[in-house]
Amino acid sequence: MGNTPVVLVFGAGDGLGGALARRFAREGLHACVVRRHADALATLCDEIRNAGGAATAFGVDARDEDQVVACFDRIEADIGPLTVAIHNIGANVPIPILEFSSRKYRKIWEMACFSGFLMGREAARRMAPRRHGTILFTGATASLRGRELMAGFAGAKHALRALAQSMARELAPQGIHVAHVVIDGPIDMPWIRENFPDLVQSRPPDGLLRPDDIAHSYWMLHCQHRSAWTFELDLRPWVETW
Repeated sequence: MGNTPVVLVFGAGDGLGGALARRFAREGLHACVVRRHADALATLCDEIRNAGGAATAFGVDARDEDQVVACFDRIEADIGPLTVAIHNIGANVPIPILEFSSRKYRKIWEMACFSGFLMGREAARRMAPRRHGTILFTGATASLRGRELMAGFAGAKHALRALAQSMARELAPQGIHVAHVVIDGPIDMPWIRENFPDLVQSRPPDGLLRPDDIAHSYWMLHCQHRSAWTFELDLRPWVETW
């Protein structure tokens, strides 16, 4: 195993996940980025390397226990000690309750919550012997309240928040900082701009959450001294009603 500290980002891509990987890589951590298909991460890894950082892509189904464990084992054996683990997988799928199949509900829960359990457990198993590390979970407005058409997403995000709370209480005495970040509002990313053009046009230029600004807050959480650890941080653009 090398000596470079590692940040692991489950759910890396062209939005917040990519910004998180770039931010931590800029601070000298080796960015291990995860999506189901590793080739989808080629551009992100090139961006990090061209900026002078280090990055490795992993193709992992985050709902598959064996694949998740193997990913952690490889990182610790071949790259470096896991210092930060970030769960950034969403499953924001609106479905009317009368049309909600059990298969779809289970898939949303697996993506947005069960994968967080697998990542969090495996991260804690590596960090606990060193008595040091940061585990961060990306939440949403649905972590705090359910809305129409969001029974699956809200249920999963509520459960992920509860998981983070339990882990934070259990792992803090072992030197591990666990935090949950509520993203309350639309993120300025291609998917939002393509699917909600009216929303984007109705807002001022800084009326969407900027991924780089969110990533700065995650870095701040990692840098906190344990005498004043934050468990939950909620982030929203200034125009958001709440």
